[in-house]
Amino acid sequence: MDTLKKYPRVAIVHYWLVGMRGGERVLERLLHLYPQADIITHVYDREAVSEIIRDRKVITTFINKLPGAQKHYQKYLPLMPAALEEVNLRGYDLVISSESGPAKGVITAPDALHICYCHSPMRYLWDHYHDYRSQAGVMSRTVMPPLFHYLRMWDISTAARIDSVVANSNFIRKRIKKSWGRDASVVYPPVATDLFQPSNDVSDKYLWVGQMTPYKRADIVVDAFNELKAPLLMIGKGELSKSIARRAKSNITILPHVSFEELRQAYANCRALIFPAEEDFGIIPVEANAAGRPVIAYGKGGAAETIIDRKTGIFFKEQTALSLTQTITEFESWLPHFDPGDAIENASRFSTPAFDENMRAAISAAERDCA
Repeated sequence: MDTLKKYPRVAIVHYWLVGMRGGERVLERLLHLYPQADIITHVYDREAVSEIIRDRKVITTFINKLPGAQKHYQKYLPLMPAALEEVNLRGYDLVISSESGPAKGVITAPDALHICYCHSPMRYLWDHYHDYRSQAGVMSRTVMPPLFHYLRMWDISTAARIDSVVANSNFIRKRIKKSWGRDASVVYPPVATDLFQPSNDVSDKYLWVGQMTPYKRADIVVDAFNELKAPLLMIGKGELSKSIARRAKSNITILPHVSFEELRQAYANCRALIFPAEEDFGIIPVEANAAGRPVIAYGKGGAAETIIDRKTGIFFKEQTALSLTQTITEFESWLPHFDPGDAIENASRFSTPAFDENMRAAISAAERDCA
């Protein structure tokens, strides 16, 4: 049945719109599936998002009107539960909440179908809580225990309002079960795999791509390549940029920013992509495989699902420079057995058409369960 006839009014609730990352790429694809959809969000920076998003009706909560909200939106986290519950969703037939920050806690009409696509339960409330608290100031560390206790109670209670939960990986499905006590189906995020092509011109230079923030673990990559003295290209910037640059030896080239075409070439020409982070899903390894190149990845999180060990890449077991160094040595022995065709075929599992098909199937299953 045509989605416009079946669901004349659709709302997609997305936590905040202040940039274009993985969650916003999923939002774009949901808008492709439901061109009639309105967007609900806490904070909206029109200039920071794509034309696809700007072309839709965007409704903001009262958080958007608060001082400095576009830059300091996370400071208003305690107000977001009330903000969501103030949104009037009467008349919407289908509500899809895109959850990573607070989004799923809206109140829908009794006969509306509410699907939550979960990128991750809020990390700062659950498994990353102690990391965030340890990095907070004295005042924040004092108020966080009672405040976050309240937010966890709200997070769990609002999970019961959802008709069906869809996780972006099996890794997140397990987190959802642990945090919310809910079962979830899995639909991997869409990756524009058709934008990447293999090359016959493969260099001896390894590649790292990402934000230079602590959990991305660029530090162990630098330490490993300082030891190996092998050529490495690092693309990205962030709060650790200066310390990474100071740490890197002459065999390491750092580019804060490149064009998309330059990124495509970097993927296609690299000896292998290094991926040391424990990600919820991780689009970058899939893009590297789509360009026909192998991945050396930390074997936990989303990479354990997207990379096939000893076929489309190779895993290292500990997030240490030593473990990575040893695995790169193993990789050099394994590399003659690598077939770029295997990597490209593997990446196709995460294409945008695959997401569309799997998301439609998940929503159809939820409809049957709620009938």
